Amino acid sequence: MVDLSIGTPVDDTPGVLRAALAEAADAPGYPTALGTAALRTAAAGWLRRRLGVQVADPVGADPSVIPTVGSKELVALLPTLLGLQGSATTVVVPEVAYPTYEVGAVLAGLAVRRADTLPADAAGISLVWLNSPGNPHGRVLTDDELRAWVAWGRAHDVPVVADECYITLGWDVAPRSILHPAVAGEDHTGLLAVHSLSKQSTAAGYRGGLLSGDPALVRRVWEVRRHLGLLVPGPVQAAMAAAFDDDAHVDAQRERYRGRRERLAAAVRAAGMRIDHSEAGLYLWATRDEDCWGTIDRLAALGIVVAPGSFYGPAGARHVRLALTATDERIVAAVERLTA
Repeated sequence: MVDLSIGTPVDDTPGVLRAALAEAADAPGYPTALGTAALRTAAAGWLRRRLGVQVADPVGADPSVIPTVGSKELVALLPTLLGLQGSATTVVVPEVAYPTYEVGAVLAGLAVRRADTLPADAAGISLVWLNSPGNPHGRVLTDDELRAWVAWGRAHDVPVVADECYITLGWDVAPRSILHPAVAGEDHTGLLAVHSLSKQSTAAGYRGGLLSGDPALVRRVWEVRRHLGLLVPGPVQAAMAAAFDDDAHVDAQRERYRGRRERLAAAVRAAGMRIDHSEAGLYLWATRDEDCWGTIDRLAALGIVVAPGSFYGPAGARHVRLALTATDERIVAAVERLTA
């Protein structure tokens, strides 16, 4: 079997992270929910260096950056952490989207509205999720699209949160952060961004994520997280700081994914499938212009397991998602089966 369904990293966690984790292993005290000063400083440096984002003082009285237990936990709990539960309001998520956005809304007792375009008004809307590069389809929002959402959110006092966990993996385009000054302007009022080390640093098992942006919103999230005990372990915080300070391992992993993407994409097209979007991220969003379960069956007959597009919303029902997170040997096996 070639499993291209889940998208879990399979390559070794870089030595720079493992060394930092081991060195910090003597950790008898409780970790801080705020994040160590070293981690927050390293994260702010990474945001500036890699994404062109200048956050407010990361070690100031109002935090602009805090660590999270991976990004999934933060996504699932954000409406609750922001105090939206019980408000009988609606969370806007993309038409085709990571299911955890909806899970987080449901957990907080909120309604969900799928939309890729600006709502006509903000009646009943309390939060907007954007995802660029998108999971599952790898679509990247343009600067104009991001600016429009920022202006809409600010005009209606609705927080806009961008899940940017794949932002270092642009292939055909260079993804832009919602916190970049070309999008957000001179400050981050009303805006949050979510990042993760899972994919860029092949460290999904470390559960290291990051929330940054509007200090007022970040503080609100932090104040609740520390009382709930949502703490990133101290050794993991040390590994995160080392990861954010080191670009070499991120660039090396990116090239591994680039090679797998090129080989797999060529084979998928040779097998008669069309690839839509997929200009960034870790997936190919492919279709045979048929119900996704028919495509699932065709690929399963070849011993290839992929994710059905319907898992990500009704608009994905004619696509499947193929992950690039398999070993080189498994990618080669998939290519051989697709092109036989």
